[in-house]
Amino acid sequence: MIKELENLRDEIKEIFQHLHEHPEISWQEVETTKFITAFLKDRGYQVSNFKENTGLVMEVGSGSTCIAVRTDMDALWQEVDGVFKANHSCGHDAHMTIIIGVLLLLEKLEKLNNDNIKLKFIFQPAEEKGTGALKMIEHGVLDDVDYLYGVHLRPIQELSDGFAAGAILHGASMFLNGEINGSDAHAARPHLGQNAIEVAAAIVNEINNIHINPLVPYSAKMTKLHAGGDSANIIPGRASFTIDLRAQTNEMMEQLIAKINMILEGISLIHNVKIDSQICATMPAATKNEEAIKIMEKAIAECIGKDKLVPPIVTTGGEDFHHYTKNRPHLKATMLGLGCDLQPGLHHPKMMFNEDSMFTGIEILARTILHTIDKVQN
Repeated sequence: MIKELENLRDEIKEIFQHLHEHPEISWQEVETTKFITAFLKDRGYQVSNFKENTGLVMEVGSGSTCIAVRTDMDALWQEVDGVFKANHSCGHDAHMTIIIGVLLLLEKLEKLNNDNIKLKFIFQPAEEKGTGALKMIEHGVLDDVDYLYGVHLRPIQELSDGFAAGAILHGASMFLNGEINGSDAHAARPHLGQNAIEVAAAIVNEINNIHINPLVPYSAKMTKLHAGGDSANIIPGRASFTIDLRAQTNEMMEQLIAKINMILEGISLIHNVKIDSQICATMPAATKNEEAIKIMEKAIAECIGKDKLVPPIVTTGGEDFHHYTKNRPHLKATMLGLGCDLQPGLHHPKMMFNEDSMFTGIEILARTILHTIDKVQN
């Protein structure tokens, strides 16, 4: 397998370079979709696209059992060297490359066409919005899937280069958008209006005073605030904000959102303003599937050795991959955690990682699929 993968090295690196240099944000992965679609069709594969959104699915083989691998596609919108732009600082360019590499490796090994097994390659948009997986579910992409595998690069703070985990146990996460609706006032007459900035500050202060069971990790913080215009002598009565919520369990998330709603209601009364809020995206906490994890851990041990295999990673980060198992409880699913010397950290505008680790990820996932096929057939 190593020899076949090494023969693919230059082609895989070219694919990564293209994807890295052409990032696109959530739901706008148009050129990325076109590029991957054309690449697969040129190799003779049938590709399914979607009329109303980006993303694609490729199937090969036949049979009653379906094994799927999934990658996210979208980049982040962030400031890089003083300019806001799309930027692959979460590793989705690497994830796409790894999944394509798995396809190419299985192709080299002549393991794709199987009368008893269907393989499905899912290129999912809008993971960063927390809504891409839900759209794939809506399209019925997961209806026939029995085993589902994914991958995510891990920051150096969680996992060292050369190590891997058979599962990533993400926590639950939620994004709440809100609007403060008060009245503008002259800066010299603050008593005639409501200062939305002060209201937002009060929200932040109360969020910092939330206390729930400290044995379960959680966090809540305001990540976006817009208020005021170009005139410095106007007190803004209106503002919009976003609150990012994290909790290691779905039960803790329910408690956290209840606390946030109480805070917004109370501050609305105290400051005599209307505060509207809505949840714009949710990502459930991970559920463990021991069968899928054991299959992947076997592949990891074979690829890099048992000494480089670590237990499932518990992380406060969120991942919409877990919508699949929440909505399709029968799925046997897990996500590879890949150590790759990723620093300074995920979502950092200058994020860098050891690109050679992609080849380790390709081999691990390819072995995982082959072991799954063997398990199903035997």
